[in-house]
Parts: sequence; C-alpha cells; structure tokens
Amino acid sequence: RRFRGGGGRAVFGAALSATISSLLASPVKGAFAAEEGVVEASLPLTSPARLGDLAEAAPGAEVYFGNGCFWGRQHEFVQTERTQLGRTDDQVSSLVGYAGGFSAKGKDGKVCYYYGSPDTVYERLGHGEVVRTVLSDASPEKATEDLRAFARTYFANFKKIRGFGMQRLDPQDAGAGYRNMIGVPGGMDSPLMKIIEEENVNGMRLLAGEGNRPNQKPSEDDVFNAVWIYDSDRLPFYPAEVYHQFHDGLGYRFPEEYTVELKKNAMRRGLVKDTGCPEMRERRFAEFESIAS
Repeated sequence: RRFRGGGGRAVFGAALSATISSLLASPVKGAFAAEEGVVEASLPLTSPARLGDLAEAAPGAEVYFGNGCFWGRQHEFVQTERTQLGRTDDQVSSLVGYAGGFSAKGKDGKVCYYYGSPDTVYERLGHGEVVRTVLSDASPEKATEDLRAFARTYFANFKKIRGFGMQRLDPQDAGAGYRNMIGVPGGMDSPLMKIIEEENVNGMRLLAGEGNRPNQKPSEDDVFNAVWIYDSDRLPFYPAEVYHQFHDGLGYRFPEEYTVELKKNAMRRGLVKDTGCPEMRERRFAEFESIAS
C-alpha cells in the first residue's frame, strides 16, 4: 500500500508466510533480534537510572504510536479519548503523521506522503506512519491514566500468531514505513516507559531505536513481535497532510461524524492544518479547504 487507492496490495497470506519463513530460517538472528548496535530491552526495564520522575514527565507529554496504516489506528485512539478518557470533540488530540526518522529537518521541516517531491517523502527520510496523542496536563494522575489507556489501545491492535508472537492487524503493509514504534520523551530512559511495559501484556520485544537515516537502507525495519522505542524529543512527530486526518480505514468506512464533522472541528481549532505538502483532493475536500483558508 504505497499509494492508497492506486497501487496494488500484497496478499495477507503471502505476507504472513514470508514473516513465518524468515523466523524459521533464522530463529536466533531473525526478526526477533535487534539490529547490530541497537540495544534490546528485556522486561522488566524500570530502573533507578530512568531519567526524571513519572509525576513530572507525564503531564502534557506528547506520545506517538505506530503499527501499520495510520488511518484505522487514529480512529482507535480517538475513540479511546472519547469513550475512556471522557474527552469532548474539542479536546481530541490524536493526529496521524510521521516519525522515527533521524533527520536534520527539525520540528518545522516538511515531511510528506508519496505525492511530495522525493526529498520530502516520509519513508525516504526514515520515518514511519504514527498516531500522536497528548496526555492531560491537569495532574500527574490524570496524565498517567491517559498514557495507560493509550498504551492498552496500542497493544490491543495486535493479534497472536500461535508459536510466533504478536503481529499487527495489517501485515500486508510491510516495510520500515509501517514498523511498530512508540515515541516518548526520553525514549527507553523515560519514566513513562514504566506504563508502556506494564501494558505490554503479551511480552512483545521492546527495542531501543536511534531512528532510520535518510535515503539509506533502514537499520530499524519492520520487525515481527517487536516495537521500536524512540526518544520523541530527538525524533519528533511531523503531522500528515489534511487528507490523511480522520480518514476512513483501509477497506472500511467510518461515520461522517468522524471523517467530516470531527475533521472540520479539528481544523477550526488549529489541530489539523496545512503542512505545505501536496494534498489528495478527495470527495468533499473543498469543504475542508474553505476552513483552512
């Protein structure tokens, strides 16, 4: 799914077969192993060496989660905000975008989907598709509650392959651009990792990542049964284009209350805005364009 709605899609069975074959072919240094030079964490990870304190780090923190196509995942996190955290539509914070690339662009740099110029394409810059959320700044307890709910939602979006571990729900979207990742301030040393570890109920491998370099073969690829952990301060989130925000899922539709009305709300309050990247002019895009202008 390099070009949604345009290119062909790999067959699920073929993707699963390839994954299992790689595991059988190399049980020790296959998909379960961290890349050379990358630290692999084994549970439990918490230690006195963790930077800062959870009560200090959690309030207002931005956290991102990636596991495959970000369209459907955004809906999952928005529903978590609404139904579990009691947030109103004016308080929804979940956005789709790109992260995990080691880039000198800075937080205001241009990172685009495949319709942009080659030097801005997210996967070429080392990024993957993610959903960014924001923890409450009301209190440390509320922020911790938020993070726990988001982490629980994230790990629920995998399914168990007997004898092999956890696989995301859309394995047909393969490659580093769809790799599993979590970004928190401080990365593996963040006090927020305590919550991530506790909600990792199926024992997926948590791998300390440094980010993929632009225009190079990915050193941190799409690893089965594993999640790359990034320092979101060093590897920031880049919002995706208006077109991708509050989108229908891949092969299934969401109510217009979500894809149209909630998107308009997010644009009016500045949560969703023009990124400077080319846009896909889908049905009803003119309505969104008028809000942006």
